[in-house]
Amino acid sequence: MADKNFEPRHFETLDRDLDRISKLEAANAFVARPMAAPALAAAFILLAGLFAAFLVDGSNGALVTVLAAAIGAYMAVNIGANDVANNMGPAVGANVLTMGGAIGIAIVFESAGALIAGGDVVSTVAKGIVSPESTASADVFVQAMMAALFSAALWVNIATWVGAPVSTTHSVVGGVMGAGIAAAGFGAVNWSTMSAIAASWVISPVLGGVIAAGFLWFIKERIIYQPDKIAAARTWVPVLVGIMAGAFSAYLALKGLKKIIKIDFGTALGAGLLIGIAVWLLLIPVIRNQSKGLENRNRSLKKLFSIPLIFSAAFLSFAHGANDVANAVGPLAAIVSANSSGDFTSAINIPFWVMMIGAFGISFGLFLFGPKLIRMVGNEITRLNPMRAFCVALSAAITVIIASWLGLPVSSTHIAVGGIFGVGFFREWYAERRLVRARQMVPDRPVHTPSERRQRKLVRRAHMMTIAAAWIITVPAAAILSGVVFFSIRLVAS
Repeated sequence: MADKNFEPRHFETLDRDLDRISKLEAANAFVARPMAAPALAAAFILLAGLFAAFLVDGSNGALVTVLAAAIGAYMAVNIGANDVANNMGPAVGANVLTMGGAIGIAIVFESAGALIAGGDVVSTVAKGIVSPESTASADVFVQAMMAALFSAALWVNIATWVGAPVSTTHSVVGGVMGAGIAAAGFGAVNWSTMSAIAASWVISPVLGGVIAAGFLWFIKERIIYQPDKIAAARTWVPVLVGIMAGAFSAYLALKGLKKIIKIDFGTALGAGLLIGIAVWLLLIPVIRNQSKGLENRNRSLKKLFSIPLIFSAAFLSFAHGANDVANAVGPLAAIVSANSSGDFTSAINIPFWVMMIGAFGISFGLFLFGPKLIRMVGNEITRLNPMRAFCVALSAAITVIIASWLGLPVSSTHIAVGGIFGVGFFREWYAERRLVRARQMVPDRPVHTPSERRQRKLVRRAHMMTIAAAWIITVPAAAILSGVVFFSIRLVAS
């Protein structure tokens, strides 16, 4: 006999209660999800400090070194979240790599670059921005480097949160400058070096944009708008990939292999030229076979540029890991050296365990927070395809080579983002020019209104203003933060 208490309405009540519970669990999962990445990052930072504690147990200034290692890990995580997006964003935006594939390639090559070729000799004050002799003692110097490292990491964290790709190198430079001024006054700063860095804010993105636009113009004129696109691609794609191979070879020799072998500019350029010619000759039959059966349209051309673009992203990541990780953990290495030996005026080598914190921190930050900036760089500034993204990657390598020749300190972030803007603005100009030509051929063609012209813009101006503002204030913002942090440390220490 059925129990009268279990009427259908009781089941309805139970269903409603269970539904509320399931909604509560879903809401809890939704709230907890944004906290998962910061929690994992905090766990990594804590582990980095414990790792340092194990290695420096019982040494002088062990507690300071452990704290510095945690701050260095925090900086490395922020580099992975912000800086690496510039290498992977174009390939993801062009739909050549998935987000997972881009992160996987970046993790492998960033780590390889940092551990194999990174950590050449770095001065204790981030490349001569501040004279170490101007600080009163080793303790003051260590406090200044702590402030510089933390303020640089904090600024990059803020920039990532607002969605602005900034130069982590410039953030470190600003942090060191601010701490140096707070510790020893304005006379401690090498203002000629700072002037060169300020000039690079303008020169590097403009140069990167012009070179990227120049290659895109060449591709449009010689391949895309030719009657037989495939035949044109068979001629010019091997040449362009050969230029890319030569440029990246010279780039890696100059910026990524300092620790393995010393190469001067002329030798690097000569090696790049020989490698470029070899790749060009090797690719002629490869592209001929790859293009067989392809239709005479732009979609077919994208296939020919996809694999070179993946290689370019990997090369950029390797060089970035080799070059920029040293700038990120340079202040940490200076602190370790000053605490262990008391010498804070001479150049130092970055210990391998410090490089490990930098390498793994970059990879961890990219995995946890990188997708946001990768999407912004790859998708939200202007629309990219494999040809345009290829031009951006190629311009990054060539611009660094030119800057090295001119002796200019440049940022890979500024160059890559400048290349994306260059490609977008060139597309606007090129589309307008073709419209003018069409109107000349067909005088009765309707004229677009100003609002219609605004809708045809191919670059998002809002992102341009946000990024430009972040670039301009990076050094002063990091410097101000560093000065405040330094005085806070001095107050606590006293």
